[in-house]
Amino acid sequence: MATLSPTALTCYADRMRDRHSSAVAQQLDPVARRILERVEVDGIELVRFIYADHGGVIRGKAAGRTRLAERISTGIGHTVAMMAMSMLDRLQPVDGMGPVGEIRIVPDPGTFVPLPYAPGAAAMIADLRDLDGGPWAACPRTFLKDAIALFASEGYTLVAAFEPEFTLGRRLPDPMGGPDRLVPLDDSLCYATAGFDQAHDYTMQFVRALEAQGLPIEHYYPELGAGQQELSIRPSTALKAADNQVIYRETVRGVAFRMSMWATLAPKPIVNQAGNGAHLHVSLWDPDLEHNLFADGRGGLSALGRHFIGGVLDHLPALVALTCPSVNSYRRLQPSSWAGAYTCYGMDNREAAVRICSPMAGNVEESTNLEIKPSDSSANPYLSLGAVMHAGLDGIRRELDPGRAVEVDPATLSDKQRARLGCARLPASLDEALDALEADELLMNALGPLRSTAYLAVKRSEAADFAAHDVAYETFQHLRAF
Repeated sequence: MATLSPTALTCYADRMRDRHSSAVAQQLDPVARRILERVEVDGIELVRFIYADHGGVIRGKAAGRTRLAERISTGIGHTVAMMAMSMLDRLQPVDGMGPVGEIRIVPDPGTFVPLPYAPGAAAMIADLRDLDGGPWAACPRTFLKDAIALFASEGYTLVAAFEPEFTLGRRLPDPMGGPDRLVPLDDSLCYATAGFDQAHDYTMQFVRALEAQGLPIEHYYPELGAGQQELSIRPSTALKAADNQVIYRETVRGVAFRMSMWATLAPKPIVNQAGNGAHLHVSLWDPDLEHNLFADGRGGLSALGRHFIGGVLDHLPALVALTCPSVNSYRRLQPSSWAGAYTCYGMDNREAAVRICSPMAGNVEESTNLEIKPSDSSANPYLSLGAVMHAGLDGIRRELDPGRAVEVDPATLSDKQRARLGCARLPASLDEALDALEADELLMNALGPLRSTAYLAVKRSEAADFAAHDVAYETFQHLRAF
């Protein structure tokens, strides 16, 4: 029998792979097949499969074009250890998340987007799956999917939008030899037109990149802090809203890097400046998205909406461990900082943790919504939104009364007045929030044993690490991660 040369063997292997890839492609659904066609037409070489971890960091792996058909089907192998990794890349000892064990990063073809800021690359949001293809018990996206299914079983559909702020500038070495620091792009005043002009080139690139990825712009303005920007996108159903937050975060930084700038969504990247929130807007609809169940038909909030608020407020001390989940979050979550540092609600009260937003004239039903203010972009959006859904549904099921609305800054009230209103200070540190989460039976049961154990381990480790370092180290690590 003749022996094939190395070149012939390589050609044979390539043909076998091509034949196998072609067979796999034929078995894919129409959406996935259209992706393969688009990848070829657009000359895309790498497709990132991305997910958010327990530290709130967006991570992933990329598949090459030639094997993309297979990887859409099988995913990419991934160590179970990564969901026990902190935002400082320090692996925590969690049973079932050590060096032994494999999961798959499996992309959702419906989330495919070419990346305008990274020519030749595209991305898909991914689920983390067991080797048999089933959902892994620590997959954050599955946690939100399960919450959505629970809502559907009760006849509800949640519509949501994150409203992120970020700081734009340049990352420079510290002149004293400390960690790198962020120098803001400008020092314009809040909403001042000078801020529009100074950030214009970046903003236009950012807007075009978002719209190219299917994220329609709601509004934009320069915010209170130096270099601080706020650009909001349209609300979507819950899973799409969380996916949009991942794409948004990637785009904020990707466009900045492409322009030799630095952008961060960290809650407090500059200690003496305003913090960056990611206020969460939610409304509850019927399954067909025809009626907003938070609207009472008279321009006010329905009883269902009040019960939802009651559930959020009841679980809020624990919720902030997921919605404000970094050490840096608690530099922002302070009284009289427009961050919602007290467990209260109010009509258009931007110091309340939950704001009932005034509906827009002529569009009252669609625009009736709640804004949850103690929320920022260091959160894993699937965990934070899913947890808010569990809390709100608990309020609906138990018909919780949120009490009287607070129509002033709660920090201006006396302790007795706040106690009479049931208005308590939210946790002042990540450790306090984690204690509240551990004590919250509903949220711990919803998270499940593996996910809750890993999440607490990761977050406890971050709290301990930052407690041993100064504020310069803390701000640097957060502006780097987020």
